[in-house]
Amino acid sequence: MMVALHRDEPRIVGPLPGPKSEAWLERDDRVMSPSYTRVYPLVVRRAKGAMIEDMDGNRFLDFTAGIAVTNVGHSHPMVVKAIERQSRRLIHMSGTDFYYEPQIRLAEHLARLAPGAEAKRVFFTNSGSESIEAAMKLARRHSGRPRVMAFFNAFHGRTYGALSLSASKPIHRKGFAPLVPEIHHARYGDLDSVRALLKTVCPPDELAAIFVEPIQGEGGYIVPEAGFLPGLRRLCDEHGVLLVLDEIQSGFGRTGKMFAAEHWGVAGDIICLAKGIANGLPLGAIVARASVMDWPRGSHASTFGGNPVACAAALASLKLIETKYLRNAQTRGAQLREGLEALGRRRSIIREVRGTGLMIGMEIQDDAGRPAPATRDEIIDAAFHRGLLLLPCGPSTVRFCPPLCLTRRQVEIGLELLDAAIGDVREADHDAATVRASL
Repeated sequence: MMVALHRDEPRIVGPLPGPKSEAWLERDDRVMSPSYTRVYPLVVRRAKGAMIEDMDGNRFLDFTAGIAVTNVGHSHPMVVKAIERQSRRLIHMSGTDFYYEPQIRLAEHLARLAPGAEAKRVFFTNSGSESIEAAMKLARRHSGRPRVMAFFNAFHGRTYGALSLSASKPIHRKGFAPLVPEIHHARYGDLDSVRALLKTVCPPDELAAIFVEPIQGEGGYIVPEAGFLPGLRRLCDEHGVLLVLDEIQSGFGRTGKMFAAEHWGVAGDIICLAKGIANGLPLGAIVARASVMDWPRGSHASTFGGNPVACAAALASLKLIETKYLRNAQTRGAQLREGLEALGRRRSIIREVRGTGLMIGMEIQDDAGRPAPATRDEIIDAAFHRGLLLLPCGPSTVRFCPPLCLTRRQVEIGLELLDAAIGDVREADHDAATVRASL
């Protein structure tokens, strides 16, 4: 009989990975693409809320939410019920050629949620990368302009257009040239850098759109200064350029607002969505001003985008976020950030804590105050062995993006486990230094 997963406390019952997990890791190694980045050897058996159990019965507290996807928690009963109900009625009929209720209902809901006074239209995709691709096509098609601007350290996806906009890691681009032409990159958070590009290499009347993450995700959970997004909005308006907000990771309550750009009162011309939209089912979307989404019939489509089961899951997830988890993201996010800042006052290894809601980054430094990516990775591994799941982002940042259903007690446990993991790493470093000194 399986033990209920609703308990808050992680439990490690043996060495990691255990024998059952090891067997699955060996099978995976024989058949799966070697391009995947696996942070630690976790083979998931089941998950509930913010708790995960592996194949050997080890329980983990999940501060990753499947990379900021399961915003209302793993296997939430309301989402599961919506999936089951829709699966019995209709699984697929392709919403680009036919019509069905869940897709229309979800489009109406997203159009209402999106900031800005103008009426909106929605195009559905299957992923974040597809949403970026659709937005790039729409921006060029609507404006008739060829150029697009993005930012250094941005991550927008791995398909060719999205990859061309991304500029966070060389490994993402190496071996895939040539990429999409007429893409320019400015320094994130720096309006002068944007203006310099417009004055030198990117004529404003040839610029279709500027793609920006309101809070940079893979780049390190970087929060821009207060004037950046409003200033970018004004620049776009001045030159007739579309502002495309990539809310793929920051959207759907992650920051304590439905969309992160709302913290600065900014509305985009196009919003790119995915990840938390359907709590784990493959779904994405772009929401655009109706006057912008004016492409003709047949110019873009997706066989699986807007799948009825995924749309049903999204409708259930949105109801939970709006009625319950937006507020919880604010409350638990404040608790987590305060706890991390307190930890930083005791642990000199922590250089900075930044973020809002439950989208928080903790940057790690060495004794000389330099970024310490290897130490960051050691902390994440030590946390895993204590039962806490974390992810990296940026050169040396630990990423905190737990499910929005996180409880007060789970935040406390997570902070305790993180402190212990940092202690494990510092102790190991001290032991290694002692050995070196004795040689």
